Formats: sequence, structure tokens, C-alpha cells
Amino acid sequence: MIMADVKKIATRESYGNALAACGAKYPNLVVLDADLAGATKTGVFQKAFPDRHIDCGIAECNMTGIAAGLATCGKIPFISSFAMFAAGRNFEQVRNSIGYPHLNVKIGATHAGITVGEDGATHQCNEDVALMRTIPGMTVIVPADDVEAKAAVEAAINYEGPVYLRFGRAAVPVINDNPDYKFEIGRGVVLKEGKDVTIVASGICVAEALAAAEKLAADGVDAEVINIHTIKPLDEDLIVASAKKTGRVITVEEHSVIGGLGSAVCDALCAKQPTPVLKIGVNDTFGESGPAAALVVKYGLDGESIYRKAKEFLE
Repeated sequence: MIMADVKKIATRESYGNALAACGAKYPNLVVLDADLAGATKTGVFQKAFPDRHIDCGIAECNMTGIAAGLATCGKIPFISSFAMFAAGRNFEQVRNSIGYPHLNVKIGATHAGITVGEDGATHQCNEDVALMRTIPGMTVIVPADDVEAKAAVEAAINYEGPVYLRFGRAAVPVINDNPDYKFEIGRGVVLKEGKDVTIVASGICVAEALAAAEKLAADGVDAEVINIHTIKPLDEDLIVASAKKTGRVITVEEHSVIGGLGSAVCDALCAKQPTPVLKIGVNDTFGESGPAAALVVKYGLDGESIYRKAKEFLE
């Protein structure tokens, strides 16, 4: 990870803290968990608002049905579990009970991607964004850091309709801690302007993309870095405009290269601005057990690996 002295916070921590902070402000906010409140950090909300937190036990599909019912009664329910269960085990219920009637339910999925670490392949969900993107009307958000995660939670509360929010287990650098930062669903953020290549990143890979851009700059390559926190709806105008300027695009995500950020960007460019694209992510394989930081390097999602792949692509 870049800049070891930078403050690092896991976005699952940000999620729990944001829910608790929003509890008093939004009295209709209700949080449901599937026996994982300590891990998903909804326990922070539970402690502050015990009468508005429901532990549904290890029954994610039932939790989803309960949340759907609460939404029809005017509540703003968040359902929480690991991404593997919230999106994977739960897919049919999310599709039919939340997506089809377009109910105002929010899905707080934690422990996504390979940075789940030692829990291994069964828990390292690299397919959740692809699954959620396919549900009509579902908004999909992947925050990059603590600041963005907190902003995304409140934005989801104020958004009418189903939202999937993806949070991580591992601590990541805080990169959006500045007074000019503004979160808006569906709008990407240009973190660094450039003219030679566009790097589009989401989640933990945003900080690594910035690190790669620094290395490229030392070689005389001027990379534009865009943080796409909302995978759906995608900020197509921003991506197309950047692709027109640079002529080459690289996408980076802690997710399968099939169906996630890279696929969404390719869909947009194929239709509006055909451009050579390099997709960096998990290459059609399962994860494995190991320290999160080591897995990030092994799967080529660290700044150095992104830099090397970008150099090859540009050559």
C-alpha cells in the first residue's frame, strides 16, 4: 500500500460509524444483521439504537424479506452481511423481493474482495458487483476510503430505491480527506488530470492507482486518475471525455475482470468512444487464504503491479 504514514481505516468501520451517526438524524433508519454485527460493524448502531437493530440470525434470505416488508411500511432498512452472503447466497431474494418491486432497501455488504485475507476463497467475493449490476434499478457503490464510505451511506439513505454498498475488511489509506470533497451518486471524481492514459479505479484500488500514476510520472507518462465510486449508474460522460483526451484506458478493481467496473467501462466506451482498454482485476480465478496485503500484491492490484502493467500496455 502507498504511503505507510497515511491514516488507514477499513471501510466496514466507516459503515458502522456512519450508520450510528445517521441514526438520530433519520428516525426511520433501521438496521438488520445476520449474526455478524461485530464483524460488519453494525454493532455500533445496535449499541446506540438497540430498538432499531434486528439480528436475524444466520438467515440472510429471511433478513431480506423482513427488510422488504419494513420498506413497504416507510422504514429505511439496511441489511448487512459479508458480500459473499449479502449478494451471493441472497441473490434471488434481493432480485425478487427488493429489485423487482423497487423497494427502498439498502444492502451494506462488508468483507468483499481478496482483502478478506485469511478467510480464503469461500469468503472472498469477487463477483458481487457483477451480480448486483444485473438487477434492474439497483444502484451499486464501491467507496474508496473512510470519507467516501461515510458519505455514501448518507447518500444512500437519501436516495429512493435499492442500493448496494460494498465495504472492505482491511484498513485502507484515507485519500479524500479534503474540504473540497463532494460525494454524488453516479458522478466520478477526477483525482489527477493527465493526457497520456486514463486510469479508472474503484474501492481500495483508487489509492493504488494514484501510486501507479506517481511512478508513471517519473517515467514521463502523464496519467489521468478517475475514482469511480458508483459502478451503476456509471458516469459515462466523464469516462468518455477522458478517453477522448488520452486515447487509452486502464481499469483497476478488487473484483473479477468479468462483470465489474472494467466491464461497465468497456460497455460505455464500446458504444460511445471505442478505445483500447486494459482491465486489471481478479482474472477469472478464485482467491486464496493469506494476509490481505500479500494477496493484493499476488493478484497484481498494488501500485507497483499496476505501474508495470500500464507500462506494458502503453508500449
